Parts: sequence; C-alpha cells; structure tokens
Amino acid sequence: MTYKLSQITKELNIYFNGNDIEIDGIHTLKEATSSQLSFFTDAKYASQLPNTKAAAVFIDEKHAELLPSTTIALITDEAYLKLAYASKFFAHKIITKGGHPNLGENYDLDKRVRFGNNVTVGDNVTIMAGCYVGDNVVIGSNTLLYPNVTLYHGTHIGDNCIIHAGTVVGCDGYGFAHTKQGEHIKIYQNGNVVVEDDVEIGANCTIDRAVFGTTYIRKGTKLDNLIQIAHNCDVGEHSLMAAQVGLAGSTTLGRNVVMGGQSATAGHLEVGAFTTIAGKGGVTKSLGGGKMYAGFPAIEIKAWRKMQAVLMRLVKNR
Repeated sequence: MTYKLSQITKELNIYFNGNDIEIDGIHTLKEATSSQLSFFTDAKYASQLPNTKAAAVFIDEKHAELLPSTTIALITDEAYLKLAYASKFFAHKIITKGGHPNLGENYDLDKRVRFGNNVTVGDNVTIMAGCYVGDNVVIGSNTLLYPNVTLYHGTHIGDNCIIHAGTVVGCDGYGFAHTKQGEHIKIYQNGNVVVEDDVEIGANCTIDRAVFGTTYIRKGTKLDNLIQIAHNCDVGEHSLMAAQVGLAGSTTLGRNVVMGGQSATAGHLEVGAFTTIAGKGGVTKSLGGGKMYAGFPAIEIKAWRKMQAVLMRLVKNR
C-alpha cells in the first residue's frame, strides 16, 4: 500500500515543500529508501543525516539543513510522535477470513489449525491442534508446531524447526510515543520475524516482530521455555538461552552466546560471540566476546566472585 506524501502530512498537520511523492513505508535513517519516510530524534545519529536516502524525514528545524537535497524535511518538534501517527498508515490490515495454504508434500495438519492468506508450508511439516498461521507466513520443511502455537503475519520459519506449545512469534513489540499530556500513542510494528533453520523454541515464549525491518533468531539457536525476545533483536547462530531470559529491543547477540536462567539485557547493545551470561545476570552495556559475566550490572565473573567474597567477609566481621 502506498500513499501520497501529502495524504500523510495532511493527517499529521505538517507542511512540506517538495514533490508529492508516493510513500510505501518507514525505516531508519540508515536503511530507508527513496520511497520511505524516516525520523530523527537523537543527536548521536546526526552523522547519518547527510547520507540518508529517505524520501522525507521527521526532523527538528535545527538539524534539517544536514539533510541531502534529495530528502524532504518534515519540520516538527515531535518527530517520534509523528512517526507513531504515520506508522498506522502502513499497518497490516487484520481480517479474520483466511485461505487455503500452499502445501508441500507429506504434511500432517490437524483440522483445527487456522490459516490466513498466502501461507506457504514446506514438505513433511506437522502442525498440531489450535495453531494459528497468519497471512504471508512461510514454514520450512520438516518443521513441527506443537499445539496452540501462533505465527503472526509475515513470519518466516526455517527448515527443521521445533516450536513448542503456546509460543507466539511475530506479536507486536512494545513501542509507544508520548504526547506532551502524557498519553501513549502506539507505534505500529510493521516489520516481521525470521526464524532460521534448525531452531528449537520452548513453550510459552514470545518473539516480537520488528518495528520495521526484521527480528532474527539465527540458525541453530535453542530457546528454553518462557523467554521474551523484543522487537528488532538479532540472536546469533547457535545461541542458548535458559528459562525466563529477556532481551530488550534491538539487542544483538553474536554466535554461540549462552544466557543463564533469568538473565537479561538492556536495549540497543551488543554481546560478542562465545559470551556466557550467568543466571540472573543483568547486561547494561555492550560486552566483548569470549568471556563469562555475572551480576547486575554484569561484570566479568572473576571480578564478580571476588566482590561477593569481600562483601561476605564484611558481613561476617560486623
């Protein structure tokens, strides 16, 4: 679905000077194309402004001059809020009427499975009772969905995957902009989730779709039960997560990261490859790879153990 820029700006009460071009979506300054909107809300991303290919950008007047001549400045002092309102234009239209999936060979589908439109199912797929497979979902060959798994629209599941009962893949990420009066305006999550080959996901996990772009669970990763992966995360190949792990939005894990039970990360950070986070560890900043961390905030485990020993001595000597 595309909209004239004038349609969007009229709804948002913004004036613009430039060609009334067709807009087909929203993305970051770095990823936006010449038919997409973007937004600028943080000075640390100012260096991306001169090189953006976005058709138009919600931006404050102070930084507008940094945009290239090919990008239209949409001047506002509430760029994030305008983004939220604009995101609704590109939200997937939810309908309850489904269609018949495109099926491979040797499938086994319970009669109580519901499909959306334009679903593709590979060979040797088993889908058990109570599952819902939404619009434009792709399920690779030799994949098994246990009862009551929900795959929201646009989700891609690879080959040889196992998804256990009650898990939801592709639900909306937790994204809101805030008015000056303290109201919370939904940012429609218009990306998707890609689960690559040979992934196993435990029971009652939730993996959020991206705001725009993709949330990735990379090849060979194994998730325990009751895990939350927020929007725009990228979980590296062959990573392991024990129960009740939580990743905040836009966390990137390298390959073979191991996270103990109830450990978690803050958002917009990176954890290097072959890192281990001990149970209940709280990652508050990006961490280098190849090491083991513990505690909150997470530090190298040798230092954490020494700190615990010192604290214990202090308590005993009181």
